[in-house]
Amino acid sequence: MTLIVGGSIAITFTIAAREYGAPELQRRPSTAIQASEVLAHGGLAALKTWLSANRNPSPDRDLFIIGPDGADILGRRLSANAARHLEYVNRDELVNRGPGGPDLRSFGPPPPGNFRPSRAAPQIVGADGSAYTVLLVSRRPSIFGALSLPAISLTILCIALVVSALTSWWLAQHLSAPIRRIQAGARALASENLDVRVSAGLEGRKDELAVLARDFDAMADQLRANRGAITQLLRDISHELRSPLARMRVALGLARQPPADLSRQLDRLEREIERLDSLISQVLKLARLHGTDVPFARETFELDEVIEEVVRDANYEGAVKNCRVRLHGAAAAAVHGNRDLVRSAIENVLRNAVRYSPQDTPVDVSVARAESGVAILIRDQGPGVPDRDLERIFEPFYRVAESRDRDTGGEGIGLAITAQVMKAHGGSAKAANGEQGGFEVRLNLPAGPLAA
Repeated sequence: MTLIVGGSIAITFTIAAREYGAPELQRRPSTAIQASEVLAHGGLAALKTWLSANRNPSPDRDLFIIGPDGADILGRRLSANAARHLEYVNRDELVNRGPGGPDLRSFGPPPPGNFRPSRAAPQIVGADGSAYTVLLVSRRPSIFGALSLPAISLTILCIALVVSALTSWWLAQHLSAPIRRIQAGARALASENLDVRVSAGLEGRKDELAVLARDFDAMADQLRANRGAITQLLRDISHELRSPLARMRVALGLARQPPADLSRQLDRLEREIERLDSLISQVLKLARLHGTDVPFARETFELDEVIEEVVRDANYEGAVKNCRVRLHGAAAAAVHGNRDLVRSAIENVLRNAVRYSPQDTPVDVSVARAESGVAILIRDQGPGVPDRDLERIFEPFYRVAESRDRDTGGEGIGLAITAQVMKAHGGSAKAANGEQGGFEVRLNLPAGPLAA
């Protein structure tokens, strides 16, 4: 549109300058001579009839014939441009004919007939000697008035068609190229090709299509990561289920061999069945937390009560290794969520801290208000976790081989449940190694003030 408007104005100025820039004395005589001939042959009545038919000799000009009384012979009101022109004519007449002024007749013999061209405006003289001034004035002196001229209108139309066609073709190519690329990428994703990317070559663009292409690539990355996580999860679940089943087969085989200690093998089978039941329960809980179609029940509860309950149970378990859990601070806040899930999330972290703490060392639980709600910091004095594994410990079935493996207890799914519970409640879970040694997990939960 900018090109169309700019080109149209430029052509308009060019044509208007050519049309309006022609010398007036070269344009006026033809009309004035016609009027003089009509007046000479038919008189004033014929001149009025001719003027009525030719009052607009061109689309951009008006024709007035001013009589000796200073008014148009048709009784029309003069336009502003015609009035200014007439005033200039009268002033020129006064200068040229006034006392001491030059007499145009001194410059040569008068022209034949009743035509007087050597004036600011031509004059024609009737048979009775009455002089009439012919005014051919511009009707539309503005640039926008010139747009109605046939040559200008046709030129603008041609410019608009050509520029619009070229611009539309370029815009179509510019806009449709990334769309076609995204379309091809979507088809590739539908055909299980998760390595397709579509934002290559659009790095310099900042329009909506470039943003859409980058979002498409982010979606493809997430889909590939989700597929990898699902594949790994299936492998881990299969491995975790296969281990107790293998031990159960061994116990069952030993029970069938005489002489067999049936009571001992049955106890072994019972422990493995309980481990399988616990593992399946936690996998189902993790699956429910990942799903969004079945929301869990929510209620408003006091967070300090849940924390104190978890700390009390952890102290009971830690008494075996003389590991005391110390509680610092209070939340004094209410949480709107699922009480059992929040309790399970805090308990998973605290039981891990007690399990991996050395003999006769404390575990500290610090509770404080934060900008986002409540922050719960659980710190132990254990061996810690390598920095490269800090993010991965919240993945299902992930264990740190050096110190936290299957032999020390646990299925490697507790921290994954904790992370999902925090996420489902609008919070977060982060792990870090302590500056003075040990390991700490920070849980953040949105919380509000206690009801009065």
